Amino acid sequence: MKRTRSAPSLTSLPQAPQDEAGHRVRRYALTMGIRMACFLAMALIQPYGWYTWVLAIAAAVLPYIAVVFANAGSDSIETQAESPQLEITSSVPSASPPASPDVWTVQEKRNDT
Repeated sequence: MKRTRSAPSLTSLPQAPQDEAGHRVRRYALTMGIRMACFLAMALIQPYGWYTWVLAIAAAVLPYIAVVFANAGSDSIETQAESPQLEITSSVPSASPPASPDVWTVQEKRNDT
């Protein structure tokens, strides 16, 4: 008994590894930028008070959060599959024999339009 598998649709494939890595680097850089802002605000804002401790805790905890989120990847980003309608037409003249092979044109249309 031979099993047949259907090929995945291009619109339902996951994000490319290069795009995912770029997304993770941007998310890490943003989190570390927020950490630097917390650290600078903690050091520069006078007089010291309760907010100094909040900024210090944020500056200490954000590196851990940045690394965990960067290593998690983009599993939280869902890819939505589109289901285009296919319209196949042939552009072969009917009166004369074709001089070249048949040409097929595939046009995709979205269902929501």
